[in-house]
Amino acid sequence: MAAPGGTGPIGPFPQRVGSDAEAQDAYDRLRRRVLWSLPYGLYVVGSRAGERRNGMTLNWATQLAFDPKLVGIGVEQSAYTHQLITEGGVFSLCTIAREDRAMVRKFTKPVEVDTTAMTLNGFAFHDGITGAPILDCAPAFLDCEVRTTVETGAHTLFIGEVVDCGFQADEDTPVLRMEDTRMNYGG
Repeated sequence: MAAPGGTGPIGPFPQRVGSDAEAQDAYDRLRRRVLWSLPYGLYVVGSRAGERRNGMTLNWATQLAFDPKLVGIGVEQSAYTHQLITEGGVFSLCTIAREDRAMVRKFTKPVEVDTTAMTLNGFAFHDGITGAPILDCAPAFLDCEVRTTVETGAHTLFIGEVVDCGFQADEDTPVLRMEDTRMNYGG
């Protein structure tokens, strides 16, 4: 495991790596590069608790079950979005059009919410049936109620049941993926 404070390589290590610190560091860098090569989408996850709302860039999202329709998102426990989803029990997942790639950087920190203009950092939104904010410019969205949470180290896997969804643009709109940007997260 990593040294206290998060410094140094993170184990466990395969036996072939051995106990040499340099070999462990090299393996840890390799593992991060392999994990970064996994294909990921980029999304904006909307969260709400009471009157507090947020939108956050997220890349750890996947469908988990067919019946019922369940979606899982991984959210860092220190994030404001984590607090809102924990308290509110809802989230939305908005796809982003590939041509709108610059907008994901606008959602890397807690957003400025204007409920009079119904904007998150200047982007128009509406509340889904759960109350979670849904970006009007999202090609598609899922509106989810949390059914289960799983603590996974520094993140929580929120498992939500899809209670509403829709396309807000042409169904064939190319959506943003991590590899379309210079961003990486994880590993």
